[in-house]
Amino acid sequence: MLRILLVFSLLISTCFFSQTKLNLIPYPQKVEFQKGEFIIPETLNLSDNLPQKETEYLKNRLKLKSNNVKNHDAHLLYSKLTNKSKLNKEFYSIEISPKQIHIKSYTEQGYFLAIQTLIQLFETHKNGSISALKIEDEPKFQWRGMHLDVCRHFFTVEEVKQYIDYLAMYKLNTFHWHLTDDQGWRIEIKKYPKLTQIGSKRKESMIGAYVDDTFDRRPYGPYFYTQEQIKDVVKYAQDRHITVVPEIEMPGHALAALSAYPELACTKGTFEVATKWGVFDDVFCPKDETFTFLENVLDEVIVLFPSQYIHIGGDECPKTRWKECAHCQELIKMHNLKDEHGLQSYFIQRIEKYVNSKGRKIIGWDEILEGGLAPNAAVMSWTGIKGGIEAAKANHFAVMTPGSYCYFDHYQGDPQTEPNAFGGFTPLDKVYSYNPIPAELNAEQSKYILGVQANLWTEYILDFKQVQYMIFPRLFALSELGWGTSKPDNYKEFENRVVEHFKILDKMKINYAKSIYNISGKVISSNNTVSYELSTSQNPNGIKYTIDGSEPKVNSTTYQNPIPVSKVMTIKSAYFENEELKSAVSSQNFTTSKTTGKKITLEHQPSENYSFGGVFTLVDGIIGNVKQLGKTWLGFQGKDVVATIDLGEKTKFSEVYFNTLDNKGSWIHLAKSATVFVSDDGKNFKSIKEIGKEDILSVKGKINLKVGNQNAKFIKIKIENAGIIPAGNPGADSKAWLFVDEIGAQ
Repeated sequence: MLRILLVFSLLISTCFFSQTKLNLIPYPQKVEFQKGEFIIPETLNLSDNLPQKETEYLKNRLKLKSNNVKNHDAHLLYSKLTNKSKLNKEFYSIEISPKQIHIKSYTEQGYFLAIQTLIQLFETHKNGSISALKIEDEPKFQWRGMHLDVCRHFFTVEEVKQYIDYLAMYKLNTFHWHLTDDQGWRIEIKKYPKLTQIGSKRKESMIGAYVDDTFDRRPYGPYFYTQEQIKDVVKYAQDRHITVVPEIEMPGHALAALSAYPELACTKGTFEVATKWGVFDDVFCPKDETFTFLENVLDEVIVLFPSQYIHIGGDECPKTRWKECAHCQELIKMHNLKDEHGLQSYFIQRIEKYVNSKGRKIIGWDEILEGGLAPNAAVMSWTGIKGGIEAAKANHFAVMTPGSYCYFDHYQGDPQTEPNAFGGFTPLDKVYSYNPIPAELNAEQSKYILGVQANLWTEYILDFKQVQYMIFPRLFALSELGWGTSKPDNYKEFENRVVEHFKILDKMKINYAKSIYNISGKVISSNNTVSYELSTSQNPNGIKYTIDGSEPKVNSTTYQNPIPVSKVMTIKSAYFENEELKSAVSSQNFTTSKTTGKKITLEHQPSENYSFGGVFTLVDGIIGNVKQLGKTWLGFQGKDVVATIDLGEKTKFSEVYFNTLDNKGSWIHLAKSATVFVSDDGKNFKSIKEIGKEDILSVKGKINLKVGNQNAKFIKIKIENAGIIPAGNPGADSKAWLFVDEIGAQ
C-alpha cells in the first residue's frame, strides 16, 4: 500500500511540476493552474467584439485559420474592464478553460499584451493543447525600452520595423531611435536640406578594432529617413503600442550637423562627418543662431513624433572649444555661470524651455546633470546608477540603462569566440541579475525610476543580422527586468525558458547568439593557488579540455574539477554531445608569477563597467588583451590604482611588472607615474622604484621594473591616473580612464 501511495504521490508531483512551468517571457505576475486543458482547434473561432487591429496582428503571427462568430460560439472572446479605480492601461487577464479563452483589459494596449502572451502559449505548446489556467498580469515599470543607433551604421525602414516587432513580442513599449551623431545625420529636416545632403554620408568608416586605426576607404551613404518614412515607422510602432522616442544630439556629437552648417560651431573652418568612432571637440556653439537652428529642427521632429519625451542627448560634450571661444566666455560672465559645465546646463535648460513650450518634455543622458539639472528634465542613467539616484533624489524621473548591464554592444560570450564588439563583457546572466531600483533609494524616491532600457550602439555592427545577434537572447532578460518578474537567484529556470524561445527565433530565422552553449571559464583562487573553472549550460560531462594548447577532441580529458594553474599553459575547452563538437573552442593563456593567486586589495574600486572578475583580475595569471577591455582589464575613471598584494610570507623577487593601455580615442590614457613599495608588516612601506610619464610612454605602457634584490611579504604599487584629459584630445576636460592588468613579480 505504501508503495502504491509513493508512486501516486510521485505521479501527482510530476504532473504538478509540468503544469507549473510555462515557457513565457516575460513571466507573468500571477499564474493559477486549473483542471483540464484547451485543445487548440484547426480553425479558431473569434468573437466579433475583439479589438480589430490587435486581432489582425494575432492572426498574422499565428497564421491560423479563423472565423468571426458570436460570443457564445467563440474560442477567443474579450471583455473591456471598466473599474476606473484600478485602471492600469497595461493590465490584462487571460482565463483559459477547456472550452474557450477569455481576455480582459482596460485598454487595447492591455489586450495587445495579452495577445503576446497567448501567442507564446500557442507557440510553446506544440502538442496541441494548453493547460487550463488564469493569468493576471501587468508590468512593474512604465518605460521598457530598447535603443538603436542608426548613425554609425544605417538600417532600412523594413529592418527598423523588424526591430520594433521584436520589442512588441517581448512586451517592451519604448523604441529609442538615435538619429543624429558625429558619424551621420539620419533624419530629413526640410528647413535644412544640407543636413542630409552633406551630413548623411562620410568618406570612409573605421573597420576592425578601434586600436587598429584602420579604414575601409569606401564612401558610406547618403543614408537617411525621409519624413514620410519616419511617419510610416511611427505609425507601425503605434499599431504595436510602442512609443518612438527620437534622439537629436546636442550640444556634443554634432560633427555631422557642423559639416553641413559650419557657422554653428565656435571656430571657423570646414568640418567633415566623422569617420572614426569616439568623441570630438567640435560641438554646437551656444549662440543665438544655433538655438534658432535647433528650435527649427525640433519643430519638425515634434510634428513627426507624438512621444511625451524628446531625447536631446547631452552626453560626452567636451568643453575645449567653449573654453577658447570669446562668445562662450562672455556668456558665462553675462549669466553668472560658474564654468563651462554651467554653460552646458544653460544650453540644456534653454532647449528644455522651448520643448516644454511645445507641450513636450526632454530626457537626456546623465551628463545633463552637469552644472545643474533642467527643471523638468528626465535622466537616462548610462555611466552607472549614480545619475539615476541623483535625479530620483531631486524628484526627477530617470530611466536606468547602466553600461555595465544594459549595453548590448558589449561582448556576451568569450571575446575570443565572438564577433568584434565595442568592449565590455555583458553575458545573459549579468543582464538578468540587474535590479533597476537602486538600493540607495527609499520607497518614495523609487517612484521616480520610470523603468529600464538597453542600448545598441553600432560602431561594430555592420548589418541587421548582427543587430539580431547582439540583442538576442539578452532582450529576453531585459524584458523580464522591465516586467518586474526576474528572479536572478533562479537564473537556471530562466535560462531553460530562453532555450525554448530559441525555437521561436529559429522559426522566424532570427540570427541569435548561442553563447550560453559555449564553455565559460572562471579563474578561482584558494589558499594562494589558482585554478580554472569551466562550466556550460549543458551537461557538464560533455566538456573536454587540453592544457598543452592542442585542440580538444572527443577523447580529450573530461572536465570534472577546476584545473590547477601552476605554470605557463594554454587551456582549450569545448562541449561535445554524442561524440560531436557542439560549441566553439574556448582558449585561455596563463602566465604565472610570485603574485599569481595571492590576496590583493585596492584603495579605489574600478568602474562598474570595467570590473569583471573584480580585483583578482590583477593577479589571475591572465595578461590583458587590448581588444578585450571588459573581461581582462580593470578600468578606473579619474582614479589612481593603489594595490597591495600579500605574498603570504617573505618572498624574494627582483622584478615587478604591470600593463596599462593607451587608447586616447576612448579617453584611455597611460599612467602619469608609478611607484613600487615593499613592507614586511603591511603597514610600514618603503619606496623602492619609481617610473615617470616619459618612460611609461617609451615602453607603450608595458612596464617591467628592475627593483633590485628584494625580500618582502607585501608589495604595494601606486599607478597614477593621467587626471583631466588635456585640450586637443578626445574627451578634453573630462576625467581620463586608466586601464591596468596583471601585476606580477619575478
